[in-house]
Amino acid sequence: MQIFRGYQHPGRAPACALTIGNFDGVHRGHQAMLALLKNEAQHRGIPSCVMTFEPHPRDYFAALAGKPLLAPARIATLRDKLTELARCGIDQCVVLPFNSPLASQAAEDFITEVLVRGLGVKYVLVGDDFCFGAKRRGDYTMLDAAGGRLGFDVARMNSYEVHGARVSSSAVRRAMAAGDMEGVTSLLGRPYSMSGHVVHGRKLGRDLGFRTLNLRFSHWNPAASGIFAVHVHGLSATPLQGVANLGIRPSLDPADVNGGRVLLETYCLDWPASLGADGGYGKIVRVELLHKLHDELKYDGLDSLKAGIAKDCGDARTFFASMHPGTTRQTTRDRI
Repeated sequence: MQIFRGYQHPGRAPACALTIGNFDGVHRGHQAMLALLKNEAQHRGIPSCVMTFEPHPRDYFAALAGKPLLAPARIATLRDKLTELARCGIDQCVVLPFNSPLASQAAEDFITEVLVRGLGVKYVLVGDDFCFGAKRRGDYTMLDAAGGRLGFDVARMNSYEVHGARVSSSAVRRAMAAGDMEGVTSLLGRPYSMSGHVVHGRKLGRDLGFRTLNLRFSHWNPAASGIFAVHVHGLSATPLQGVANLGIRPSLDPADVNGGRVLLETYCLDWPASLGADGGYGKIVRVELLHKLHDELKYDGLDSLKAGIAKDCGDARTFFASMHPGTTRQTTRDRI
């Protein structure tokens, strides 16, 4: 998949079939929409294209109002969102910076300047609640009328339901906040995962006897937090079982090297000897959060922290032992 920051690039195709949205999590509803988009693009002989935004528009408006807590928790980082869009077979993705000029652009101007002159759209697919432009004054009716005048087709996709419940990013966030990772898997069609480069940390884990893989995330409010049984991909031919802490680590002091930023710390239950002690650093790994063990806890000292980690490892081993051999999550992603 080709990725473009903004839409004015010479390497981008002169025409496309487009869908627009935040696509946070790329859940099963998104996947159904992307499949339809691909089909329509193939019939027209043009590439499929997704337009998405960074930051999330609600992040922008929350910051503008000086009320960052109004911004929604994020399901996925931009890296993971783009990975999932590519896995769905999308040809191109345009990432628009959501800033003051875009937020104040009239809906009519967005259609003519961005969609028609900028992207050369021949087909536009939107969701049933799609709104756009300054003060969200643009909607499906406006877009459809413009398509008739300017020569592009417009289609609208209704909500996607699983067992009678609407699949949405909000539903995924609620399940993640509740620690219902099986529910999250049902909504996403795959186990929830996070990826990134393994970075150096404080090295406290190795002092406690639990060497960890650290993934650091700047300026991100994840929809999930706590201690999880996980699978780690990217270090060996098969996934490694582990325990991960996703959060800000309340047992450590504010002067910690990570500065209060969100960190995913993962301890592999059985470290491959072939990797060597420091074989994980610099590698890109993907960590699947399979089962929540508990929320983050504040321990009163390193001895109690060490005992807590040991208990988490035991509980994770119990979870993995309970997984039916034919239903391990490690193969779910490959079956989609």
